[in-house]
Amino acid sequence: MSGAARTTICLLRCDLRAHDNQVLHWAQSNADFVIPLYCFDPRHYLGTHCYSFPKTGPHRLRFLLESVKDLRETLKKKGSTLVVRKGKPEDVVCDLITQLGSVSAVAFHEEVTEEELDVEKGLCQVCRQHGVKVQTFWASTLYHRDDLPFRPIARLPDVYTHFRKAVESEVKVRPTLRMADQLKPLAPGVEEGCIPTMEELGQKDPVTDPRTAFPCSGGETQALMRLQYYFWDTNLVASYKETRNGLLGMDYSTKFAPWLALGCISPRYIYEQIQKYEKERTANQSTYWILFELLWRDYFRFVALKYGKRIFSLRGLQSKEVPWKKDLQLFDCWKAGKQSPPQERTCMHASAAQGQRDRFLLLSQEGRVMQAARETRSAGAPAAEAARITVHLEPSRRQKSGPNNVMRDLRDASWMRIFGGRLR
Repeated sequence: MSGAARTTICLLRCDLRAHDNQVLHWAQSNADFVIPLYCFDPRHYLGTHCYSFPKTGPHRLRFLLESVKDLRETLKKKGSTLVVRKGKPEDVVCDLITQLGSVSAVAFHEEVTEEELDVEKGLCQVCRQHGVKVQTFWASTLYHRDDLPFRPIARLPDVYTHFRKAVESEVKVRPTLRMADQLKPLAPGVEEGCIPTMEELGQKDPVTDPRTAFPCSGGETQALMRLQYYFWDTNLVASYKETRNGLLGMDYSTKFAPWLALGCISPRYIYEQIQKYEKERTANQSTYWILFELLWRDYFRFVALKYGKRIFSLRGLQSKEVPWKKDLQLFDCWKAGKQSPPQERTCMHASAAQGQRDRFLLLSQEGRVMQAARETRSAGAPAAEAARITVHLEPSRRQKSGPNNVMRDLRDASWMRIFGGRLR
C-alpha cells in the first residue's frame, strides 16, 4: 500500500462524541481519509435467552437514535459525517475493506464484557486476513486502565474503598483531547447511509409520559448543555450530595448516566469541569461526590475486566450456591408492579411509565436497589432476571451497576402519589 492514500475506519460504539475521542483524534493524524462508522448490530435487537425481553427496549433505542443523529450533525459541521450501516460490525468493516482497497487501519475503543469482546475478536480476525492494522484505545473510564496501581488487573481489590483510596492518592486523570475544527473527509465512494427508524429496528416510538423526570434527548449536544445548566447556569452541582436521592423533577441529580453510557460525554471532561468549578466558584462535598460516583463507575468496569463473564454468573463472583426460584407468575407480578409493599410497586410503575433510565436519572439509588432487592430476596428470582426487565426499559446499556449502599426510606410521598396510583 506504499504511496497510496491511507484510509482509517473508526468504529464507534459507546463513544458517540466528537470531544475527547481518542479514536477520531488518532485517525486525523494517521490517515488521509477517515470513516467514522456506527453499526446497528442486529444482535442488539433480539430477545434475551431467558424470557425473550428485547435487548434494546423502546426508550433506549430512541435515546440511541437521537445520539447517532446528533453525532452525524456534529461531524458534518467539521467537514465529515457519520457513516451508518445495519449489520454486524465485523461484517460491515470487512465489506468496506474489500470495497475500498485502501484501508490501512481500523481503530476502536476497547470494551470489557463478553459480547463486545467477541466483536473485537471478529474485527481483529478480519483485519488480519486483509493485512490491515488494528489500533485500539482505552477511553471509557475517568482513570486510564494503564495508570492503575494494580498490575496485573487480577490484583484489583474486591473492596471499592481500597480501590478508591489507592487511585485517588496515586493516579492522575489524563487530560482531554481536543478535536480539530476541520476533519479529514470520507474516502471517495463511501455513502453515509440512512439512520434506521424505530420501526425498522422492531420497536414503536414510546409515548413520553409528562411526569418524567428525564425529558432530555440523546446526543453529545444535549449532554454538554446539561452540564452547562447543572454546573454553571444554576450551581446545582454545589448541592448534589444533599439532593442526589430525590425522586421528582430534573434538578435533584446530574442526569449524566445515559449520556455517559453511550459515550456522549467524556468522564474526563466532567472531571475538568469540576476542577474548573471548584477553582472559580466553590469546592465542597457535593463537587467531590460527583467524582466519587464517577470513580464508582470506573470500579465496576474494572471489576468486569478482572472477572470477565463471571460477573453474569448465577453463582456470583464468590461462587455461592443460591436456591433461585423460577416462579413466572410471581415474576410477572413484580414486573407489573403488583407486589407489596407500596414503595416497590411505585418504583415499578414509574419505571414502566417513563422508561427506567438510571439511578442518577429517574429513580434514585434506593428506588432502583429496592426494585432488585424485592425481586431477588422476596420473589427469589435470580438478579439477572431482575436486571433483564430493567435493561429492557433503559435507554442505555452499561456494564456497571450502582454502589450497593444501604437503602434509605422513600421519603418523597408526593412522588408516590404521582406514580403509585391506589396504594393498598
